[in-house]
Amino acid sequence: MTTQADANPKLATIRALLAKAEDPATPEAEAELARTRAMEMVAKYGVDEALLSDGQPSRDGITDKNFDLPNPWSMSRVRLMYHIAEAVGCKSILMGQQGNGTRRVHVVGYESDVQRAEILYTSLLLQMLNGLNRQTVPYGVRSPKAWRNSWQLGFITRVTERLAAIEEAARAAASGETSATGRSGELVLAARGSMVRAAFREAHPRVRKQSSSFSGSGYGDGIAAGNRADIGGSRRIGVRSAGSLAA
Repeated sequence: MTTQADANPKLATIRALLAKAEDPATPEAEAELARTRAMEMVAKYGVDEALLSDGQPSRDGITDKNFDLPNPWSMSRVRLMYHIAEAVGCKSILMGQQGNGTRRVHVVGYESDVQRAEILYTSLLLQMLNGLNRQTVPYGVRSPKAWRNSWQLGFITRVTERLAAIEEAARAAASGETSATGRSGELVLAARGSMVRAAFREAHPRVRKQSSSFSGSGYGDGIAAGNRADIGGSRRIGVRSAGSLAA
């Protein structure tokens, strides 16, 4: 079945670029170029859709979607989805376990942004798991599982900080543009953010926060891997501690 996302030529191009970047047969220089171009297009697509859809809720209205994230490492998948969704202008919350360790995340946002979150999650999850599989747990670590969990947490923290910086840069660049209704890009994006937060609060009036923990050098090694992940853009920002899974 062909979905609206699959039929969109811009999203199809982004998917093709990411597929090329993730292919082990692609030379590293070409893979990096493909990833960089894909991430630039993802951010620009989000801003363009916001401006074109201003005043046309039927074109790009607020929606929601459940993502069932399985084991192995289901909580790492939850954290990755949560932070990606936040970076692209959505809100999300962990709904609980669905059986066999699968955890459900509910994402609320404009349709184009939910689509972007899903595309980015699929790509960055693959990068994270491939990177984890290449790791050798340092000698003397008491719990290899805890070390690997911390590595993933470090990766997620750093790579989604970089993603948020790229998204912020795209928004700033569009602040002086004009929407389909004549409003400034800054006003349009601010209004969308308010609408998403209102829809999320209506769906989830009571939100309980959950903190993340990490162990030993795994977190730092994951941070370093997140620095190396090719998501486009060159802005460097400081490392922050892992956040909550709902806000």
